Amino acid sequence: MPTTQPLSSLTPGSRAVVTEIRVPVEHRARLLEMGLLVGTPVELVRFAPMGDPVEIKIRCYNLSLRKHEAEQVMVKLQG
Repeated sequence: MPTTQPLSSLTPGSRAVVTEIRVPVEHRARLLEMGLLVGTPVELVRFAPMGDPVEIKIRCYNLSLRKHEAEQVMVKLQG
């Protein structure tokens, strides 16, 4: 059975599906408005040179998340 892991732990080019969003309620609405929902496929594009932010591809566009936010988005690898 596939396990979940933080979005920030993926390697560039990895594809996964969002399984849980642990971001605090006061910040969760912003992510939901940008299309980051449970069940949404995502692809990790790259990390910035210092590791923050993290760039992901979601719903045909690229989105940058702070590393601490990406650590709170749980995903299951596709494959």
